[in-house]
Amino acid sequence: MTGSESRETVSALVSVIVPVFNRERMLLEAVACVEAQTYPRVELILVDDGSTDGTGALCDRLVAERPQTRRAIHQPNAGPGAAREAGRRAARGEYIQYLDSDDWLEPRKLEAQVAALEGDGGAGVCYCRTRERHVDEPPADRPTLRTGDRLDSIFPSFLAGRLWQTVTPLWRRTASDRIGPWTSLRVEEDMEYDARAGAEGVRPAWCPEWLAEHRHHEGLRASGGGTLDRAKLADRAKAHELIYRHALRAGVSAGAPEMQRYARELFLLSRQCGAAGLADGSRRLFALSREASGPARARGLDFRAYRAAASLCGWRLVGAVACQADRLRRPPKARIA
Repeated sequence: MTGSESRETVSALVSVIVPVFNRERMLLEAVACVEAQTYPRVELILVDDGSTDGTGALCDRLVAERPQTRRAIHQPNAGPGAAREAGRRAARGEYIQYLDSDDWLEPRKLEAQVAALEGDGGAGVCYCRTRERHVDEPPADRPTLRTGDRLDSIFPSFLAGRLWQTVTPLWRRTASDRIGPWTSLRVEEDMEYDARAGAEGVRPAWCPEWLAEHRHHEGLRASGGGTLDRAKLADRAKAHELIYRHALRAGVSAGAPEMQRYARELFLLSRQCGAAGLADGSRRLFALSREASGPARARGLDFRAYRAAASLCGWRLVGAVACQADRLRRPPKARIA
């Protein structure tokens, strides 16, 4: 789908799309924060992504309570991107809000961000200050990622690190249609989507209020296990390749410091893929890392030595040795509060 299909668009309506898989308790909390919105024109689309517990039945009960403003979609398990895409296809709103079932919207989120987009006709997406915390700990007034900064564009800043969490932005429907469908990737599908928005020239507007929370918990996250699960690691490699292509389309050059940083990230992921036995992905990412580094840097000793070692010992062994060295150099991660 290219986003050009004919759908009814309801002016000023916000479509809130909630993909959910096996999260009955958190789904109730997500629906409650939508119902608490001060913005009056909202439709809620629940996408049950093949749940095996009572989540699917709960979606139907929630819709039965308010059929005028709620809808449910049921599909076989296909991952968060495919679930968001099912909701996007069904959405009728002029604006689109994606809400993962474990995240949270502050009551003024939709009202404040709709007003920001109405005040800036050239912006296709509005982001806001967002907290990140564990559900068992109090929130801190420390913005996650780049949500505390005013940004004029998605690229090249995106290559220096993700700009916002999926819960943060409110999208114009017209921008969403330009970006096109969500991929079926099961990890970093949201990062690829944001990068594609940057390649399409979607310009962000900033709302400096604290309006969203990205929450961590002990339960399973769809994006978890990205370096341990071979299938998810392969998807992560594909997402990185796509993000690199989107950056090139956005005009980011190899000489830009953000591209240099991303080249190092591609090299790191190449090593991880090699260690996991994903030789083809490791080889492709290594080549992209050299390309992104620029001609002079691509001739560096580390690249030449790694390529020679991979040719001699194989991508898996050299990747495993390199990843072990990376772990020894890396300081332990602090818990996010």
